[in-house]
Amino acid sequence: MLFSEIIGQQAAKERLLRSVSDGRISHAQLFLGPQGSGSLALAVAYAQFISCSNKQPADSCGTCSSCIKYNKLIHPDLHFVYPVALSKDVRVSTDVAVKWRESFLDNPYLTLFSWFESLDAENKQAVIGVEESGEILRKLSLTTYEAEYKIMIIWQADKMNQASANKLLKILEEPPDKTLFLLVCESEDQLLRTIVSRTQLIKIPRLSDPDLAKALVERHDMSPELAEKTAHLADGNYAEALMLVSENENAAQNLASFQKLMRASLKFNPQAVLAWIDEVSAAGRERQKNFISYSLHIIRESLVLNYGDPSLVKLGADEQDFVKKFAPFIHEENIEKFTEELNKAYYHMERNANAKILFMDLAFKFNEFLNIPKGELVKK
Repeated sequence: MLFSEIIGQQAAKERLLRSVSDGRISHAQLFLGPQGSGSLALAVAYAQFISCSNKQPADSCGTCSSCIKYNKLIHPDLHFVYPVALSKDVRVSTDVAVKWRESFLDNPYLTLFSWFESLDAENKQAVIGVEESGEILRKLSLTTYEAEYKIMIIWQADKMNQASANKLLKILEEPPDKTLFLLVCESEDQLLRTIVSRTQLIKIPRLSDPDLAKALVERHDMSPELAEKTAHLADGNYAEALMLVSENENAAQNLASFQKLMRASLKFNPQAVLAWIDEVSAAGRERQKNFISYSLHIIRESLVLNYGDPSLVKLGADEQDFVKKFAPFIHEENIEKFTEELNKAYYHMERNANAKILFMDLAFKFNEFLNIPKGELVKK
């Protein structure tokens, strides 16, 4: 992965290049950036640049033996850890290494959702287990084969369970000589504070609309007008932009599911609610979490439509048609309630809550929230 292949993020690239040229490479770094910002791609490009035997002023050469192996993710001194769906046959990352290489090389901006779809494991919890920590310690105890550094990239590091994270604390503080840890994470809050304190923070911001639009024009042959609109809708998330470009079926499914839930909850139709719960519970856990995030997005955009500039609303055509009718039900008296309950639902879903109970509870609460009259707080 070359720095030149990464969309935007010029400030982050310059900082990483400078750390190498100045000889100030921290042994443990945390690449913290939102989904679709390119944080994983940056970590891989940084690792490739460090290992490149013919470094250019602003990038790897791309042609030396090390770069050729990096381009295929088969360099012997590059190691990856990522969430897996634990099973009898899958205990650690290397058990699905071939699928990982295929997924990353196909899309370096892959999301946890798309990764688990490729594993056909949407109904499993994403986790980096304690056995993975033992595997990390084993790999890093080996001497380097070709490069100056052994590099361990831990993607979605916040998915380490507590036992796994605790086991890594000592090696993060006192790693073997010439060993680098590059942790990639979207949510710092989910990481142990003791791990965060042992890393150098590299903040990766959302992509700017101009950088994202430029990439869509160059990589997907879009017109500048359509690229600008898509970049605006994607809100700095290249993964979201790709979904919009390909008219991902998941977005249409989420909209249809959200419509069914709101219609069934408004006057609380028990048969419709139960039918909806059976439908959504049959989906995998990652898809259920994706639906909850989508619901938060629709509710936020509904409030923006009510009280803000309509040009700020970031929705597709079908979504806009629905939100114009739905927006009057979202106002200052219930927006916090919706947001709080959906965030709680996401939190509990990550912790393996029973999907049917969780979604039934949401339906009951949505019935209450949707029927709160606008202006009720003002009257009180």
